[in-house]
Amino acid sequence: MFRRAASLMDFQPRDGEMVEVTGRLGVYEPRGDLQLIVESMTRAGQGALFEQFLRLKARLEAEGLFDTARKRAVPALPRGIGLVTSPGAAALHDVVTALARRAPHVPVVFAPAAVQGGQAPAELVRALAALYRLAEAGTLDVIVLVRGGGSIEDLWAFNDEQLARTIVRSPVPLVCGVGHETDFTIADFCADVRAPTPTAAAELAARARGDWLDGIERCEERLQDALRRRLDVGAQRLDVAASRLGRPLARMGDQHMRLGRAAHRLRYAVLGRLERASARIPLLEGQLKRAVQARSERAVQVLERSRLRLELLDPRLVLQRGYALLTDEVGKAITSVHQTRAGQALRATLADGEVALTVTPPP
Repeated sequence: MFRRAASLMDFQPRDGEMVEVTGRLGVYEPRGDLQLIVESMTRAGQGALFEQFLRLKARLEAEGLFDTARKRAVPALPRGIGLVTSPGAAALHDVVTALARRAPHVPVVFAPAAVQGGQAPAELVRALAALYRLAEAGTLDVIVLVRGGGSIEDLWAFNDEQLARTIVRSPVPLVCGVGHETDFTIADFCADVRAPTPTAAAELAARARGDWLDGIERCEERLQDALRRRLDVGAQRLDVAASRLGRPLARMGDQHMRLGRAAHRLRYAVLGRLERASARIPLLEGQLKRAVQARSERAVQVLERSRLRLELLDPRLVLQRGYALLTDEVGKAITSVHQTRAGQALRATLADGEVALTVTPPP
């Protein structure tokens, strides 16, 4: 296999590994050797697994398990990190080392599970379920699912349909770092975030403590700069105030002049108002006299008209015309014959006196 063809391979062949090759026969003329010139090489059985992988991927994608709209961002400050991998895997050491270096203050909860073999999918599902309970209780804010590199057969546990559906049900963001950068599994597509390697998954799950410390230092520098500027402004204002206090006599002189000008303006204003008021007094007196005289004349006229009305209403004028006012014993006016009875004593009031009467029946 020449270098050009070998550079196109996506794996490093090992002794004893079963492979399928495509090539052509040739003869090495100097020695007369018959050769198989290999143009491509794949692992034996990989083609069937890859077809199975593509069919499952297409079906889950049609169901919406890979939809980017449902995927969540990793929290910047997680309260706890859940980790799922094999206890004997190198990925465990890589992730723990990276988290201890980047975020030693964040607790890590390890849920062991097999990452290769027939029992691996079920163990991975159980480990994730255990971490989901902790996440729902508020202990964990992100979960990391990792495994080192390998062949498609080695990574096949992460192409399990049940595992994919379990990943989608995660209550918190889940970071998947399985294999190397060129390896893709169904778990990668279902996870909220895919990392190219386990170490990268740890770096995505927790921001480095140094970044936070750098940010705090920058904030401290900005606060110090703001404080210095505030102190500078205060010092300048203090200098200005001190310079003003240093010339009190001059300020007193200015205030005295301003006070004198104000008193002068006030004096002339008062005198002007008094002069205008004095000029208006005779006019106001004449207007007042005329108003009082007019009101007196109107009052006399009104009284005269009222006197005439009262005289016209005097009942004595009616009596002088020959009429009389009849009343009973108690002084009640008699206005109808029905108010009288035979022998009743009445009193008639005439224009010049009163007459006692007795009622007699008509003839």
